[in-house]
Amino acid sequence: MMWRVVPVLLLVFYLQHCAHGEPEVPCYFIFGDSLSDSGNNNKLVTLGRANFPPNGIDFPNGPTGRFCNGRTIVDVLAELLKLEDYIPPYATVSDYRILQGANFASGSSGIRDETGRHYGDLITMKEQLKNYQIAVSRITNILGNDTAAMDHLSKCLFTVGIGSHDYINNYYLPQLYPTNSEYTPVQYASVLINQYFQQLKTLYKHGARKVAIFGLGRLGCMPLEVGLYGEVSDTECVEFINDAVQVFNDRLVRLVDGLNANLTDAHFAYINMSGIQSFDAAAFGFRVRNNGCCGGQLPCLPFSGPCSNRTEHIYWDFINPTEAANMIYAQRAYISETPSDAHPMDIHTLAQFASGEEDDS
Repeated sequence: MMWRVVPVLLLVFYLQHCAHGEPEVPCYFIFGDSLSDSGNNNKLVTLGRANFPPNGIDFPNGPTGRFCNGRTIVDVLAELLKLEDYIPPYATVSDYRILQGANFASGSSGIRDETGRHYGDLITMKEQLKNYQIAVSRITNILGNDTAAMDHLSKCLFTVGIGSHDYINNYYLPQLYPTNSEYTPVQYASVLINQYFQQLKTLYKHGARKVAIFGLGRLGCMPLEVGLYGEVSDTECVEFINDAVQVFNDRLVRLVDGLNANLTDAHFAYINMSGIQSFDAAAFGFRVRNNGCCGGQLPCLPFSGPCSNRTEHIYWDFINPTEAANMIYAQRAYISETPSDAHPMDIHTLAQFASGEEDDS
């Protein structure tokens, strides 16, 4: 069985020794939630913060605000894309540095404005887009005019990964949010997709031309959901949640196809996180699948003691993956291991498109 660990070890070697040379894109902009947040929530009044130990225990700069023991999936992607450094949070990015990208993601945020509000302050997807528009103005001022700014942005990679909290911190918290009684899972997926469509169009309107959209993962396998609903499931995961998420993901694939068909000067890719997360975890050395390394099925609290076998845990806390899991997810998002990992292309292929170039496949 141990031979299956070799690809992970090779990826570690590559990231440490070989991931240098010319960057595949000149800039990288990130939108999303706690899976991508690198510190935007640090100064907000919220329980959804991670700028304290033991978060960052395996990250070179310690607890920066990442909801992880080490690198997030977008950090690993930045390395695979041969970028000079990780993308800084928008909250602290300087004018010069913003030319190379910014991370707008905010822990607990969702597509819907009310999602995750029980944690406190957050930056919704709508607000992330407003911050991005301010960033575009800053880039325009630096480069001198709109044409130069749009040309620059057309070469950048954009990744968007949001929607998980619209389920785990909205729809499946009926004691706090009414959406579960207002919509069936099919209706709710449609409502989310319609709003997401408008948000992605806003991103396109303001210069995004190479956009990778992360589908939702297997939310029913999160320690949080297993802790809340595990007693009603006779499987390792809460499958009725995974089934509802799959309805959303199926609609998201169709949305990506529609965007590619109608916005022909842009390229959109769907990353199949649910499929990627269905990998044979035990074969890669993961022994703990639905219990967080820090907190178990509860949040990772300040200065709490994390597990020592972090590479054997899929989850760092009750929601977010460990660095070890993120490395696998990022690698398969970057270069597809199976045809179902990405549609119609993976992130490596997406990054290669020149501005305005059409996909002939």
